[in-house]
Amino acid sequence: MTIALRIRRLRLADYDAMIHLFRVCGLSPRTKGRESRTAMAAQLRTPRNRYLGAFDGARLVGTVFGTHDSRKGWINRLAVDPAYRRRRIASQLVRLCERGLRAQGIEIFAALIEPDNSASEAVFRGLGYEIHPMLYARRKLHAGV
Repeated sequence: MTIALRIRRLRLADYDAMIHLFRVCGLSPRTKGRESRTAMAAQLRTPRNRYLGAFDGARLVGTVFGTHDSRKGWINRLAVDPAYRRRRIASQLVRLCERGLRAQGIEIFAALIEPDNSASEAVFRGLGYEIHPMLYARRKLHAGV
């Protein structure tokens, strides 16, 4: 069932609700690093980013962060409040995020999904994404990033 929600770009005023939503959804926000208020303020000011929120009235019930590296769009932090799941909110958020990135010339989209996150895998599979097993390598310049 689809419900009528208002989807708009996230603002810094949404920060506390966003961090709360991540925690309710079992995500671990890095509030001392890339998801600190200061870091999020900078990310939200970046015009090419598509950081969207789904709102039921004033309540933030879903998020998606869209970024790109000029060749590939990245879909991150897709989160929907457990009380609002199975209503196609995640699909709406991803599609609107893709639309915003497509307007910037992006034609390929990717999302990193944790191996045990079958719900997220199902959302992306249902949206036509191919699911590929892969290894992820990273190197941090310092612990706060």
